[in-house]
Amino acid sequence: MALRKLLHEFQRSGLHRISAIRNVSHTSKSATFDWKDALNFESQLTEEEKLIRDSCRSYCQDKLMPRILMANRNEVFHKEIVTEMGELGLLGPTISGYGCPGVSSVAYGLIAREIERVDSSYRSAMSVQSSLVMYPIWDYGTETQRQKYLPRLARGELIGCFGLTEPNHGSDPGGMETRAKYHPRSKVYTLTGSKTWITNSPIADIGIVWAKCEDKKIRGFIIEKGMKGLLFPKIEGKFSLRASETGMIVMDEVEVPEENLLPNAEGLRGPFGCLNNARYGIAWGTLGAAE
Repeated sequence: MALRKLLHEFQRSGLHRISAIRNVSHTSKSATFDWKDALNFESQLTEEEKLIRDSCRSYCQDKLMPRILMANRNEVFHKEIVTEMGELGLLGPTISGYGCPGVSSVAYGLIAREIERVDSSYRSAMSVQSSLVMYPIWDYGTETQRQKYLPRLARGELIGCFGLTEPNHGSDPGGMETRAKYHPRSKVYTLTGSKTWITNSPIADIGIVWAKCEDKKIRGFIIEKGMKGLLFPKIEGKFSLRASETGMIVMDEVEVPEENLLPNAEGLRGPFGCLNNARYGIAWGTLGAAE
């Protein structure tokens, strides 16, 4: 991937030190104010982080900016954008291995900032893929699940969505109505319920869905497009985030193999951990939106 190649070239160059503060004049006793960097933020970034930011900025301005006007006007999301982000190593960037570059959290924030400088819709798609789909598989999943899904998600070959919000309860998992029932003889769970306002759902290949099991504990499951009883209807006519695909997840006795259960998350810790991870990138993205 392009980002990994850039990082490799950077590491070989030996440039591992933070650059000197640029705003202080060596010929004057007072600092020079730079309105473009009023808080001297640039001096706090490593050379590696600057390299990642500049690479992402070039892509966003050259490839995303020309698309966004008509995409927003016509309520269209171009799926190939996910593949392009995957080729640059922008998906799941903080994960190490599985085709992901393993960069710093600050670098991830810089990526979110540059993408949202173009439009919040594109940052939303990246955040969901990275923080709400790839992260729970990496943190809560088995090694088999990581090997099966993460490399393809990182390349943008698979698109994922995150099912938590429900029509009657919003993002409050405590009132969750979606149910998962285990059948020991066939070793499957049947999931029944619905999720709404789900980013990427109309174009998703897989989804991370949270359901309340028979023991009243909330657990996460990996669902796949094509499962019987599973639908991803699109929500039309939004007034905002129009260049983002938003829809529902409707499950009617969907059979999910027990190997698709995320075994390392139980209770509210699972979905809240995902949301905390995503909100970090969202906070950075607001800087780009303001700019």
